[in-house]
Amino acid sequence: MRIHHLALGARNVEALAEFYRRAFELHEQTRHHHADGRLRSVWLDLGGPLLMIEASEADARAVVGIGGGLFLLAFAVNVAERDHVEARLVALGGVLEERGRFTSYARDPEGNRVAISHYPEPAATAEPVR
Repeated sequence: MRIHHLALGARNVEALAEFYRRAFELHEQTRHHHADGRLRSVWLDLGGPLLMIEASEADARAVVGIGGGLFLLAFAVNVAERDHVEARLVALGGVLEERGRFTSYARDPEGNRVAISHYPEPAATAEPVR
């Protein structure tokens, strides 16, 4: 068994897909449209599994800490990439919330929790986000 996909609801599919495409350098696999031509979903390649950004009228649920069910998407980076990915994430509208020894936690533009991690490779320093 392996994960086929993760689905993430979005009020603005195009904008959120662009955020994930650029912030994490994901490749778009396909798009799906409603019968009237409106964008329904964008599927991004996670290196096997897919991240499906799906149209939703609901706002993201506000998760703080460890919430019930899926509560964050975590992307692997190496130590040398971490600062660059953090900066790119913020430049694209994400909000950096916390920076630990191995993992940085942020929100995407729609408020979903996202993380970047280089565990178990330790960083030289880990400064808290201010």
